Amino acid sequence: MPAAVHPVLDPGRVYRTKELATWGVNAPRLARRLVGEGVLIPLAHGLYACPKRGRFGVVPPSDEAVMKAFLEGSPFVFTGPDRWNALGLGSTAVFASALVYNTKRSGRFKLGGRTFELRRVAFPQPPTLEWFVVDLFENAGSSGVVPAALTRALTRALKRGAFDARRLGEMSDRFGRQSTREWIHEAIRSASA
Repeated sequence: MPAAVHPVLDPGRVYRTKELATWGVNAPRLARRLVGEGVLIPLAHGLYACPKRGRFGVVPPSDEAVMKAFLEGSPFVFTGPDRWNALGLGSTAVFASALVYNTKRSGRFKLGGRTFELRRVAFPQPPTLEWFVVDLFENAGSSGVVPAALTRALTRALKRGAFDARRLGEMSDRFGRQSTREWIHEAIRSASA
């Protein structure tokens, strides 16, 4: 009987079952054995993390590592309240789940005890600060801000040079709905007057 395979896995990395086929013909059985040995931690069906050990015990994988494995390397961007609130435009929203735009899947997924809201939405690679402003306008209703107040705050931010007005206009034209484009172009006009 052959000796059990002990693959060398990267701590902190998230693996799909099919990636384990490199070390054996029956990847699901290998995954079950590695979970039993504590080498892998199951996050969801077919998704496993190789735990990284920290000073205080096991460190969970990063959200980026989870999404990279879950979406099998397709492009994605984290957005939502953390990014919107950091813009300094008056948003103070908080969501219970991480908002992830991607090119592959939509829906709510629980992975490793965290909830991710995935949406198939167009986004630039890499996303710019100005794109996050457009995204905030697109999600004004769910972020608890009124577009008129957001427009006033954006005008003040543009006057102090917080954002590139030309790039902001381009991002709104490319990624915003008609109402978003109107609000943003109004702020750009007011800031340059």
